[in-house]
Amino acid sequence: MKVYINPVGKDRNAIITRPVMDTMALQEKVKMILKEVKVYGDEAINKYTLQFDGVKITQLPVSKEEINEAVQSVSPQLRKAIETAAVNINRFHEKQIQQPEVIETMPGVKCWRRSVAMDKVGLYIPGGTAPLFSTVLMLGIPANIAGCKEVILCTPPDKNEKINPAILFAANLTGITKIFKAGGVQAIAAMTYGTVTIPSVYKIFGPGNQYVNCAKQLVQLEGVAIDMPAGPSEVCVIADETCDPSYVAADLLSQAEHGADSQVLLVCSSEGIVKAVVAGIREQLEKLPRRDIAEQALKNSSAVVLDKTDDMIALVNEYAPEHLIIACKDAGLIADKIVNAGSVFLGNYSPESAGDYASGTNHTLPTNGFARNFSGVSVDSFVKKITYQEITREGLGHIGTIIEEMATAEGLYAHKNAVSIRMRK
Repeated sequence: MKVYINPVGKDRNAIITRPVMDTMALQEKVKMILKEVKVYGDEAINKYTLQFDGVKITQLPVSKEEINEAVQSVSPQLRKAIETAAVNINRFHEKQIQQPEVIETMPGVKCWRRSVAMDKVGLYIPGGTAPLFSTVLMLGIPANIAGCKEVILCTPPDKNEKINPAILFAANLTGITKIFKAGGVQAIAAMTYGTVTIPSVYKIFGPGNQYVNCAKQLVQLEGVAIDMPAGPSEVCVIADETCDPSYVAADLLSQAEHGADSQVLLVCSSEGIVKAVVAGIREQLEKLPRRDIAEQALKNSSAVVLDKTDDMIALVNEYAPEHLIIACKDAGLIADKIVNAGSVFLGNYSPESAGDYASGTNHTLPTNGFARNFSGVSVDSFVKKITYQEITREGLGHIGTIIEEMATAEGLYAHKNAVSIRMRK
């Protein structure tokens, strides 16, 4: 990790910059795959699955037999953990449903808004070195609560053309039955354009690497909505002298192990904290199976020492982290001043892992600074808000002349006439 003491100017810019690939080269590769899947469908998906995942696909859909076999193979301990997490996630998200409230803006003029579920949504679940079965819960549960009619799931298979059993167990638990063995850009393309086997959807959800993130942003231009730009994972920890350095080290490593392109940031009040945390990282790193991945991520990461709490808060808001842990004495007061973050964890006993798995909040969050203008996934992500109005004869009498006056001023006389013709009668 690079260490900065009261950084300014270029150093400050370097701290908030994420590791990125050559975007032009990335886009060209992604566009080529999108185009091929659009034209050749399942054939192109199979081609790229063989090329990128080393798997020759014989059947894209996951069969009922495969799902049943996977459900039975999950250990009782993991089964119970997933089921408990699902209860907590459901409990948190079901409170997000809003009932319509009719507002009478003028006598006889009633307006209201209703949430309507999207008919078809697609969930992308990363596989590879870390099959994220927890993401199935984070996306499948709010989709169910919202009332989406069709939910499909795409996830990459392993070398034996199998899907991780925990992914299939979580999907079965949330009622998802349309599951396909497709990952990466080709999965995003399939859910965008549709193929003989994989149906197209109206909105695509789920995190992924930079290729997946790029693909999601490109297909937006073709009429498919996405949840948010969600690329490599990241965490920021604000720490003062009340923190436990070993906890902070563990939290930083928990994100660093996601991928070599992940990033972690420590913002703290003294060099002593940095030294203690770095020592903790070295000690814990030795025991991690994904040590090599975490080490690569740490090369893109920084520790920053700032004398004033307000300066720490300002840097964090500028960075706009996906996850923010506040390991400080006045965690609540600091949290109130955070305006740019995907999800915030307060105190020494709120590890980011809790939000990733089982506390109830959603872990599908904006990364790469997009927390400045995007929210994490919620039930709202799966619905459209349609507005309604009903105007009585009396109501039109109250509002009619206002509409006529405004339409005339804008030179839109047909608009005026739509009111005038009613008022004359």
